[in-house]
Amino acid sequence: MIKVGLTGGIGSGKSTVAKIFQALGYPVYIADTRAKELMVKDSELVSSIKKVFGEDIYSSNGTIDRQKLASIVFKDKKALEKLNSLVHPAVKRDFKLWCTRQDSSIVFEEAAILFETGSDKYFDKTILVTASKEERIRRVINRDQTTREAVESRMANQWSQEKKIQLADYIINNEGDELVIPQVLKLIQDLKPIS
Repeated sequence: MIKVGLTGGIGSGKSTVAKIFQALGYPVYIADTRAKELMVKDSELVSSIKKVFGEDIYSSNGTIDRQKLASIVFKDKKALEKLNSLVHPAVKRDFKLWCTRQDSSIVFEEAAILFETGSDKYFDKTILVTASKEERIRRVINRDQTTREAVESRMANQWSQEKKIQLADYIINNEGDELVIPQVLKLIQDLKPIS
């Protein structure tokens, strides 16, 4: 089984590319979605988060106060690093378990901060979805009904696209001037001989 990490900066279109892989029949583990689930379902992780961020980060019914947590971690890089240091090992364990339940020759994990966390070393290959900064900002403003400043603040917590390009095995250009599906199909052909 080939494990492929799929990443891209905010607004790059990595989720769209993940959906294409899924439509083609390949299993895709969505790390951000699973991380949110694990933050309320994984008792060890919940306990660690409460220890660091306080009991009141969770409501009495066990849900996490995402706005409160976001207001802490997006203003304080050290707090964000601490949260990531708790969540990423839980996601890594969960992904390993998920892989044992797949019967595909190629599986994908979509993760926003694959390179930033050093998780890229756990994959056989990595794919970076790219688009210009202006295009990414435009997409996120439209998608999230937010401000340019808010998007740029979130971008500041991710590595630059240029830095990630140096590390990725494959690049999918999602600027809009090049069709994505043919790039995905070619990439799958490139991956298959390895399997």
